[in-house]
Amino acid sequence: MVLSDANPSRKTCQVSENLAGLTGYTERVDKMLINRYTPLSALSRACGFRFVRQRRVTFIMKNRSKADFDALESSLDYHFSNRALLLEALTHRSYVNESRERGLKDNQRLEFFGDSVLGLLVSRRLLELLPGSGEGNLSRIRASMVDEDTLAGLAEGILLGQFLLLGRGEDKTGGRGKKSILADAFEALVAAVYLDGGFDAAAVFVERFFGPLLERSVDDAVDRDYKTRLQELCQPLFGVTPVYVHEEAAGPDHARVFTATVRVGETSFGTGSGKSKKEAEQAAAREGILCLEQRKAEQGT
Repeated sequence: MVLSDANPSRKTCQVSENLAGLTGYTERVDKMLINRYTPLSALSRACGFRFVRQRRVTFIMKNRSKADFDALESSLDYHFSNRALLLEALTHRSYVNESRERGLKDNQRLEFFGDSVLGLLVSRRLLELLPGSGEGNLSRIRASMVDEDTLAGLAEGILLGQFLLLGRGEDKTGGRGKKSILADAFEALVAAVYLDGGFDAAAVFVERFFGPLLERSVDDAVDRDYKTRLQELCQPLFGVTPVYVHEEAAGPDHARVFTATVRVGETSFGTGSGKSKKEAEQAAAREGILCLEQRKAEQGT
């Protein structure tokens, strides 16, 4: 395929000897001059739609600098075997609509799949990090991990916006910085990695970007998990929230032990110890939950 850039606003592609191997099609196809901005139905009839789509992808990828793809893959710390998947993940629907190129795919399907892949991998990691956490708390953390703000922030961190294929209108109105577009493109990238490298590759990819975020969220979750559950139990039963009373820390400076007692009204429901006040409160809250559950069981009998 020979590319002509004599008129930048009207790039053309002339099918030549590159199609010579297509027996029965050569004479008709070689005579065709294709305008990039018009439908290629005639060419599709001549040499098959699948081949046309493949050549179009090649055309677009040739017009994107190889250095662009190399730079993005370096930021992702992943190198695609099939860069057509990467191209699809970067293609916004506005580009497809304005180019009028049949066979060119936008990233909406990959975004749809990436949302599910991301949810699965983040959920699996949360089960590993929070083995004692309930469904409600796990769902809250996962939702915060895969929301638009988080995904857009990760996309901004790798300058994903500058690699996107956008329509002229979307580009002029700041599309490269829109959170919704960046978040969708990041989900599409997750799907592209999965389809290109499989489950393990996608798991490594997700861990690289979400690992630090998950660890911080887990730290926060551990801090509020037992305490939140105890509060949720106490509020309807007693109409008040638990209060934590701290005792003076014991032990040497390098190995201090903190102790806390949780009270609901005037009643003590549990005491716990830990290396910090937060750990002590969590331990006390856990004892408080066990105490309440035991009381409920006794009342039930």
